[in-house]
Amino acid sequence: MREIRVIDDAGEQLGIMPPQQALALARSKGLDLVEVAATAVPPVCRIMDFGKYQYQEQKRTREARKHQTVIAVKEIKFRPKVDEHDYLFKKKHIERFLEDGDKVKATIFFRGREMAHPEIGRRILERLLLELADTAITENFPRQEGNTMHVILARKPGSGPKPAAAPRSAPRPAVVDAAPAPPAPPAPSAVEDAPPAPPDQAEPVE
Repeated sequence: MREIRVIDDAGEQLGIMPPQQALALARSKGLDLVEVAATAVPPVCRIMDFGKYQYQEQKRTREARKHQTVIAVKEIKFRPKVDEHDYLFKKKHIERFLEDGDKVKATIFFRGREMAHPEIGRRILERLLLELADTAITENFPRQEGNTMHVILARKPGSGPKPAAAPRSAPRPAVVDAAPAPPAPPAPSAVEDAPPAPPDQAEPVE
């Protein structure tokens, strides 16, 4: 790395200079030199407090996890000889799961001689799909595997409240010169006069 473009801790462009000059400037301020755009020509580095940056990144990650919605797959089981009351009761459960944003695996279980009449189970699943057509979409057609036949349902877009999407975290820059990092992140490896590091990996350079 012969020359780098440097941005100071206030966001001001300091121009293009040798890495050692930028390191000296960062150290004079008690800060670190962090590579933020390794693929640029020349690479772009910023003077900042890397320890503080890592703490803020970890905080953002924790906040993202709090708001992340986990989609579960619930399974509802039917028998080929299911009575009407039981069918309607289980369909209600499927509707509730879909409203909550979960996926549902509707499964028909066959026993003994029931295996000879898979069309009975298929009719149950086809009826279910027809009655839930306004609120659900299918991820696969009813298919038989061994003594079961199943279909996976997901909520139809626009048919109910949407789950909160997890915020996207910004990519982490590479460290050109940094104070000792907190124990949580992996310690960057020291290199000198090495090719620019990939964008999402921290590398201290002395």
